Formats: sequence, C-alpha cells, structure tokens
Amino acid sequence: DAVFSNAALHWVCDHDAMLAGVYRALKPGGRFVAEFGGHGNIAAIQVAIRAVLARRGWETNIRRYYATEAEYAARLTKHGFSVLEVALNQRTTPLPTGIRGWLETFERATIDRIPERERESFLREVEHLLRPEVCDVEGQWTAHYVRLRFRAETTPNPQSLIPHP
Repeated sequence: DAVFSNAALHWVCDHDAMLAGVYRALKPGGRFVAEFGGHGNIAAIQVAIRAVLARRGWETNIRRYYATEAEYAARLTKHGFSVLEVALNQRTTPLPTGIRGWLETFERATIDRIPERERESFLREVEHLLRPEVCDVEGQWTAHYVRLRFRAETTPNPQSLIPHP
C-alpha cells in the first residue's frame, strides 16, 4: 500500500534501481512518501570539507545525492509514479555536539579515508573554516538543511477501480 522514507534517500547510490524496486513493491495506486536531503543541503559544510580535502590533494567526492524539485519529479515520473507533491524546505538545525560531533557522525566515510595521523588536523581545519558561517557568537553550531519532500503514487490499474460485487 505504501512506502515511507525519512532522511535516508540521499545516501542511495542508484536512485533509478531504488525507484524501480519501490514501484515493483507497490500495488496500483500505492503511495511513496519521503523526505531526504535536497539541492543545497548543508552547502557550507560540503564546501568546507571539499576545500580541505582538495588543499591536501585528497579525493573530493562526497557520496550523497541532493536533487532539485524538478529533477526528482522527472525521475519519479520516469519510473511510473504520478507526482502529487514535491518541495524543497529549509530547516535550520542546531547541532548540540557542535560541528565536530556532526562531522564524526555523518562524515564517517570521508574521515575514514583520511590517514589516521591527519584526521585531527583535518577536523580542526574544517571546523575553523565553518566557524564564521555556522557558529554564532554564543558558540552554537547550526546546520542549514534543505529537505526534499515528495508524495507520489503508482498509476492505478483501471481494473482495480471497478467495484467488486
């Protein structure tokens, strides 16, 4: 009847395969509702991480997918969904563990690629770059999330709309 996802789809490597699987799993008229990182999500954080990686001559590819509204609506449509709603929403989110806690949680794949002896200096440099943009005068760090929310459904099978006696 329905598939729901929250804060996970931006980690999916192959959205076409995932959408094909969701479509197959749903019956005609089934609903797919989700929210995940959208275009512009954590932009300052991403730029700082990439800048530090590039300055050190390391791979700058961060493996996440942040789509625009139009891009994802087209992708859903291509896979047989009728798009009922799609929107980007800004959500400023306080980081109680600071940017360091956030990086150690959500950038684990990036940090683990860095030589162990250089991880601490990498984290300090990213933190230094971000402080003017995402930390206020009282020391509260904030992430600027952009979430893509959508509601879509599979095309109903005309036979399923005929009432049964």
